[in-house]
Amino acid sequence: MRARVYFSGGGPGDPGMLTLKGKRIIEEADIIIYADSLVPREVLKFARKDAVIYGSASMTLEQITDVIVNAVSQGRTVARLQSGDPSIYGAIAGQMRMLDARGIAYEIVPGVSSLLAAAALLRAELTVPGISQTVIITRLEGKTPVPRKEDIRELAKHQASMAVFLSAGMVEAVVAGLLEGGYPPGTPAAVVYRAGWPDEKVIRATVGTLVEAVRGNGITRQALILVGEFLNPDCRQLRSRLYSGEFGDG
Repeated sequence: MRARVYFSGGGPGDPGMLTLKGKRIIEEADIIIYADSLVPREVLKFARKDAVIYGSASMTLEQITDVIVNAVSQGRTVARLQSGDPSIYGAIAGQMRMLDARGIAYEIVPGVSSLLAAAALLRAELTVPGISQTVIITRLEGKTPVPRKEDIRELAKHQASMAVFLSAGMVEAVVAGLLEGGYPPGTPAAVVYRAGWPDEKVIRATVGTLVEAVRGNGITRQALILVGEFLNPDCRQLRSRLYSGEFGDG
């Protein structure tokens, strides 16, 4: 591997959910900068013994950039290990901009999102024929602003399958937006806490009981809220036309 930078998805937590390419990058990297507040250290068991490892939770963007620039100038390879998939709330745009300004090459390596891990735990298909063919990935406004047209009340009008990231600590506002947008109180919902970690937790609820489910379990962060009829167990009785006899090879 020539000296360059890899923004690599570390998956939701379980080292077994790393992609083969993601694992190889960890194995061969000289420098690893990983999101230590979100990526378990067990993922680093694949790293070389002489690899230099940084936890990015306490680092600024400038500090991270300095480490990368210094490493590349010495002909070393850097693995910037993000949680889940780097393209979903990975905060990589600023990092890429800094590297672009310095003419440093990099590659983005996809990872398994916590959304997919959560769906697997729930044994749910996000896109059920006749129920929902759209998945909305969103979050409430916190430190990061959300465009007004993407307010959860507006998104809820679609009645699509919805995944709400980074908002468990504001679950009351989530529920208020869902109800105002049109989801009936009885709409199936679920909260998945730290999918892929040893202490992962799955809590099923409805939109109407979601606040109680989240607060009652002491969940304030690192949890994904999922909402929609795709969570209804009856969906498993539906048959996709993909496997219907009317479809031929041509």
